[in-house]
Amino acid sequence: MTGEKKLPRHKSVYILPNLLTAASLFAGFLGMTLAIKGNFEGCALCILISCVLDGLDGKVARLTGTTSEFGIQLDSLADLVAFGVTPAIMAYLWQLHAFNRLGLMAAFLMIVCGALRLARFNVQTKTSSKKFFVGLPIPAAGCTLATLVLFSSYLPPEFAAKALPVSTLVLVYVVSFFMVSSIRFYSFKEFGALKAHPFSAMVTAILLCVLVASKPKLLGFLIFLGYLVSGPVYTIFFLSRRSSRLLGDSTSKKLS
Repeated sequence: MTGEKKLPRHKSVYILPNLLTAASLFAGFLGMTLAIKGNFEGCALCILISCVLDGLDGKVARLTGTTSEFGIQLDSLADLVAFGVTPAIMAYLWQLHAFNRLGLMAAFLMIVCGALRLARFNVQTKTSSKKFFVGLPIPAAGCTLATLVLFSSYLPPEFAAKALPVSTLVLVYVVSFFMVSSIRFYSFKEFGALKAHPFSAMVTAILLCVLVASKPKLLGFLIFLGYLVSGPVYTIFFLSRRSSRLLGDSTSKKLS
């Protein structure tokens, strides 16, 4: 017994984030099978579960000090399946098939734009700002479509039959474009304001959790839709004004 070799602590803990990543990948795969069977709400829930697991694996890796290049690449591959391929298949089988070839190409566009978004993120991850994402993160794109499926139960049947196919097609093209764009989206990785006001942040978080728990299908979609809109609003109004102000200040300094 004394001669048995024990794995170093860092090697034994290293597997934890990768297990969470594999669980996220399995949830995405399970979502595909449910979509093929016509259980679109079940598929949407699997995508949301993948999102939770995707957030946990990174947190666990940082807390345990087990981040690695292998884990980053594995996480990207799992994200492409869970938030690119699975939502695309779900959207096509749910609504986009009504548009025939146009719907098929929209579903494929989401997959290829998701792959490009992840490739760009992996290349720029060491040089880009941690406060903002450049382009819509692929988990947000997949979860927006997933929450749309859940939100559709609130729509009147006659209205849903007419509006949902077109709305889904437009939304797929929008999230695909946003993923490969240069629009800035808040990353929620810097918590300076939360640390400065911990009690207010805790109360706000509790209120948000209570609201979402009361109407998860309704508020879930509105939250992701709000995040989708926040990127263009911030990029167009705030960044453009800041750039024009900096340009004006530099011009005035040169003239003086």
